[in-house]
Amino acid sequence: MPLRLGGRSLDPVPLTVGVVLSCLALLVVWDTTGLTLSSVYGMGPKATPYLIATGLAALAIGHFIASLSAASAPREAADHGPVAWIGGGLAAVVAILWVGGGFIVAMMVLFAATARAFGRRAILQDLGIGLVLGLAMYLLFTKLLALSLPQGPIEHIL
Repeated sequence: MPLRLGGRSLDPVPLTVGVVLSCLALLVVWDTTGLTLSSVYGMGPKATPYLIATGLAALAIGHFIASLSAASAPREAADHGPVAWIGGGLAAVVAILWVGGGFIVAMMVLFAATARAFGRRAILQDLGIGLVLGLAMYLLFTKLLALSLPQGPIEHIL
C-alpha cells in the first residue's frame, strides 16, 4: 500500500532502499571519522571511504526521488535463483578463506557462481576463467601493489 506525503503517494520499496542506503552512508562516515590514519601529502586513506559514502548518499537520494514518482509502476516478479547463486558464492568465499583455501580458489568459485547466476552453464570453463582472473588479481595486488591477500596452496607456489 503506497504511503502518502502531502497528497503524493510514496512507493515504500524505493523509500526503504533509500533509508537503508542513507544509514549505510552515515555508518561509513561515522566509521571513517574514527580512523587515526593521516597522510603527509595528497589524499590519504580516508578519501576512499568518504567517496563511497558520497556514492551511497547519491544512490539514496535517487531512491527517494524514485519513491515519489514510481508509486504506480508495475512490479516484476522476483527470481530468487540468481540471488541464491551469488549469495552461495559469497558464502563459499568466506568458507574457503576460513579453511585456508586462499584468495585464488575463493575468486575462482565466486566467478563461477556469479556466471551461473547470470545464466551461464559452462561450470568447468567458468572455474578456469575464475582461476585465471583470480591469479591475475592475486599477482596484481601482491606483487605490484605489495598488499597481503589470504594465502592457500596455490599462493604458496607463487
